[in-house]
Amino acid sequence: MPTVKLYVEGGGESNALRTACRQGFRQFLEKAGLAGRMPRIVACGSRNDAYDSFCTALRQNREELPLLLVDSEALVAPGSSVWDHLRQRDNWQRPANARGEQTHLMAQCMETWLDADPETLAHYFGQGFNRNNLPRRDNLETVSKPDVFQALERATRRVNAGTYNKGRHSFELLARINPTPVRERCSYAERFLVFLLNNL
Repeated sequence: MPTVKLYVEGGGESNALRTACRQGFRQFLEKAGLAGRMPRIVACGSRNDAYDSFCTALRQNREELPLLLVDSEALVAPGSSVWDHLRQRDNWQRPANARGEQTHLMAQCMETWLDADPETLAHYFGQGFNRNNLPRRDNLETVSKPDVFQALERATRRVNAGTYNKGRHSFELLARINPTPVRERCSYAERFLVFLLNNL
């Protein structure tokens, strides 16, 4: 069975952030039922670097099953495939030897997953956190990326830990959130986790 390697958007340019990114995804995936059968996680920094690393892995290593996980950055049009969306938004071409199920989206961004679990956010940020500012839709993937960030900023405006900051809070929160509400409210997260659970 080939080694599964997950090329993920996130971690910026610093080693510390990339380590935090890998740890955040690892702990989230372990809680989703993948403890003991994890993919290797590669924090690539930018979404373009993640795509380039994925394409390179497809060309160079036939003993590896590479997967790509990036933010959708925008609403995925109904009926569009993941690659339809990435081609239209980013002008990314699907590599000839890439199967559709090797590419996954955080729609519309990783913070959408955080918003799916207000209980954990409230526990993390403590007094002053206002969950009423978070989106209440069952389908969180219809909430725009700017609205997701604004909701987190408003919800954390009065907490002692400080207003939500991607570099300071994102991967620590990812490590803590409960995958169940993420799967229930984010269909692309469900698609991603089902693929991993069925193929690892």
